[in-house]
Amino acid sequence: MKQVILTGDRPTGRLHVGHYVGSLKERVKLQNSGKFDEIYIMIADAQALTDNAEHPEKVRQNILQVALDYLACGIDPEKATIFIQSMVPELTELSFYYMNLVTVSRVQRNPTVKAEIQQRNFEASIPVGFFCYPISQAADITAFRATAVPVGEDQMPMIEQCKEIVHKFNSVYGETLTDPKIVLPDNQACLRLPGIDGKAKMSKSLGNCIYLSDEADDIRKKVMSMFTDPNHLRVEDPGQVEGNPVFIYLDAFSRPEHFAEFLPEYQNLDELKAHYSRGGLGDVKVKKFLNNVLQAELAPIRERRKMWESRIEDVYDLLRVGSEKARETAASTLHDVRHAMKIDYFEDSNLLK
Repeated sequence: MKQVILTGDRPTGRLHVGHYVGSLKERVKLQNSGKFDEIYIMIADAQALTDNAEHPEKVRQNILQVALDYLACGIDPEKATIFIQSMVPELTELSFYYMNLVTVSRVQRNPTVKAEIQQRNFEASIPVGFFCYPISQAADITAFRATAVPVGEDQMPMIEQCKEIVHKFNSVYGETLTDPKIVLPDNQACLRLPGIDGKAKMSKSLGNCIYLSDEADDIRKKVMSMFTDPNHLRVEDPGQVEGNPVFIYLDAFSRPEHFAEFLPEYQNLDELKAHYSRGGLGDVKVKKFLNNVLQAELAPIRERRKMWESRIEDVYDLLRVGSEKARETAASTLHDVRHAMKIDYFEDSNLLK
């Protein structure tokens, strides 16, 4: 069996460091591992429209922004197919067929859907397209026969529901769809990076993000304004490391070599945490270290992005070519689905019999 990756992001804004440690970094690692035959990375504009139907220009403006972020992070168009979801209409047809295999109550129980509905204040009037998000995502994954889906922790319920749809379809119509596996970051701190304001999740809508495209000075300002332990009022006070966003970021980003370069009085993060916990270490010093770590990580990404910005027509062309290739693959899967469901009427010579 081919080993295939399908993953993607909604183009509702530029991508941030939460996307990077949550899935983008892992995608690049998997892309370069040589273990996968095909890699598809989707700019999910159709899904973005489910809660931006009245603001299509917002989605349109961010198509190229997300593509630039992908390329800046190291996604290689020679190894991965980057495509735009709405340019593959076969995905919509697959979604329509899968809707018959899922109950309303099952979608309502999906924790990710419940959380997103609450965040967007959709309790009273949920757009049907948004409500069917898990079904649409299952169509995306199965259309490319994905065996692996690298995503953040918050997407686990979506992948579980996709697997349920695959099992249901295969049990009703015969073995047709591929059962995917979720791929999570190894580092627990990367599973869900908090916002700089200490909120549970970094979110574009909450305005608490550090973007991959932020300039160095913007990153520094955001880091120095980050929420820390509210009870750590004086340098000599003991500080709380657990749940402290600054230390969560250091868990996600810092490496031993960063200490040798930027904070040589400590050998590793454990020593830094121990000093903060017993008191005598100020927030400013820790934040300055985090800023240096982030600058070292994000500077190459920012420079690659600027390079691709100077070649924007090439970015447009690779999206067009990628979308054409993705459509061919999805059409092949749709053909098999229609055959399994016995709705390939004009290809079935037994129909008249």
